[in-house]
Amino acid sequence: MKTISSAGIAISRWRQITVFLADMLAAIAAWACAYLLRFNGEVPTEFIGSGVAACLVALPIYAILFYGFGLYRGIWLFASLPDFIRIAKAVIAVAAVTVVLNVFLALKPPVPRAVFLLYPLFLLVWMGGSRLAYRVWKEHARYGDLIGRGQPVIIIGAGRAGANLVAELSRSAEWRVVGLLDDDPKKIGRELSGIKVYGRIGDLALWASKLKANHAIIAMPSAPHEVRQRAATVCLRSGVHVMTLPAIEDVVRGGASAGKFRDLNLYDLIGRREVEINTPEVAGMLRGRVVMVSGAGGSIGSELCRQIVRFKPAQLILLEQSEFALYSIHEELHERFPDIECIPLAGDVRDGVWLDAIFAQYSPSVVFHAAAYKHVPLMEERNTWQAIRNNVYGTYKIGSISAAYRVERFVLVSTDKAVNPTNVMGASKRMAEMVCQVLQQGAKNTRFEIVRFGNVLGSAGSVIPKFQDQIARGGPVTVTHPEITRYFMSIPEAARLVLQAAAMGVGGDVFVMDMGQPVKIADLARDLIRLSGYTEEQVKLVFTGLRPGEKLYEELLADQEQTRETHHPKLRIAKAREVSDAWLSEVLAWVAESTIPGDDEVRRDLRRWVPEYMPARRPALSLVPPPLVLQNQSGAA
Repeated sequence: MKTISSAGIAISRWRQITVFLADMLAAIAAWACAYLLRFNGEVPTEFIGSGVAACLVALPIYAILFYGFGLYRGIWLFASLPDFIRIAKAVIAVAAVTVVLNVFLALKPPVPRAVFLLYPLFLLVWMGGSRLAYRVWKEHARYGDLIGRGQPVIIIGAGRAGANLVAELSRSAEWRVVGLLDDDPKKIGRELSGIKVYGRIGDLALWASKLKANHAIIAMPSAPHEVRQRAATVCLRSGVHVMTLPAIEDVVRGGASAGKFRDLNLYDLIGRREVEINTPEVAGMLRGRVVMVSGAGGSIGSELCRQIVRFKPAQLILLEQSEFALYSIHEELHERFPDIECIPLAGDVRDGVWLDAIFAQYSPSVVFHAAAYKHVPLMEERNTWQAIRNNVYGTYKIGSISAAYRVERFVLVSTDKAVNPTNVMGASKRMAEMVCQVLQQGAKNTRFEIVRFGNVLGSAGSVIPKFQDQIARGGPVTVTHPEITRYFMSIPEAARLVLQAAAMGVGGDVFVMDMGQPVKIADLARDLIRLSGYTEEQVKLVFTGLRPGEKLYEELLADQEQTRETHHPKLRIAKAREVSDAWLSEVLAWVAESTIPGDDEVRRDLRRWVPEYMPARRPALSLVPPPLVLQNQSGAA
């Protein structure tokens, strides 16, 4: 290895010496050309002597300047604008030195003034041109046989990233750029590195057909998120295979490599702008504290744990009923954050004796309650009583014990399905919210906060894994209704906003997240089919009808709720209906019944405890959408 390294260094030094000698020859040649042009090819004898003398005296100074400006640090094969700028600076310095030097030399006859102007121009052309010629020759020798080969591909975006990608793919045996598309009208019809900008991004299907291209690459890493998202949607629905360069923010976070394109994914289509949180505010809540997360192995609970440990708590208590989920998240945290003490505790949040012993031993300052049954159809039939027991009584037990042990903050992770609930799961989560509202009334030292949000991409109960599994089996992909819509956000985004809301709350607040625009599940399914490389003819889309308790659309506010702004643009505070202590006493007496009521009985009693609960009827399939009720800021429909 040392021999190979030494040989490489020796070759590099000889190349630098060769380039230096070439530049010195260029300096002499430029000087001679300047004289020849000044005297129209016939230099008088008396000027030859003074010209040669001036050149010989100046050459050592030129050599120092060339090295001083770093002309021999670059690699000729990759000579580019920065190299040309260094050459230009060196030539300007050489020109200035030449003038000053000739003033001091006082040669007879003097160097003609025209030579001082012509010399730097010749030198710049000679030095820059030689490097450019070498690069062209070398690239043609390496990649010339690739011209005309590879699969035709269209680049989306005619900016700097697009230009770099065109240059990079010109050396690829796999791809051949046949055109560019851009929404900037000033670029349409022009060329970028010899490749024409044919039209707008929305015309991809047309130009893909004309140019016989089945592939497109989105090259807009620095464009706003909304622009990239729109381009991704247009490209995917054009029927071509779409790839993309990662966004700048992904590269900065270390989740992607700059300049390396990848296949489009679902986050590119319905993902949202990166959420920023007030880091000092959240750090002040978590750093050096004992933090507890229930449901620590679930989708949201585990992501909360990943983000909490970054703020360096004194201890992180992991509560989880599933043994495997608890093992998985504990192993992950231990491996990635060995300096943070993470304590895995297996058990049920309804077990008051177990919880009391844990709180007595560890004295947590902040509790995030993410443990819940969340699957709507599963909880709607045969499991209604367990949904109530787990989501309502479990919240009461861990919440009341938190208040008894003077926990500073208790944060309930709720759901948009708790708003005007039409199913048992949503009603049970609304009851959990109401339990926290009552507990807040009697708590002197604990702040109870509630955070609502919609579906998260990639969660265990998400429809997306189901669609992906159906596509992998060849279909059909089953969607309950053509017009069903849902809000979506990423798991990291949801977890960050939960932490932000927890840090902002003053007690009894119901935080509502900005979920953006709702997404049609049917469109989501079609996009997943295309992302998987199939058409709807190959993988069919089938509508099966709404499942028990399922809504056509979700809401984030109840009819009688109002919201007010917070200092975070993604969070608002809802004014929820007040609840009395008597309500909680009656609910606890109901939940403590020794007999297990039937599903119909549970649904009947829920109307008493949650007046806004209205069991959903399953509408017939129709291609005519029902009116979509959206809430304004005042809560009015």
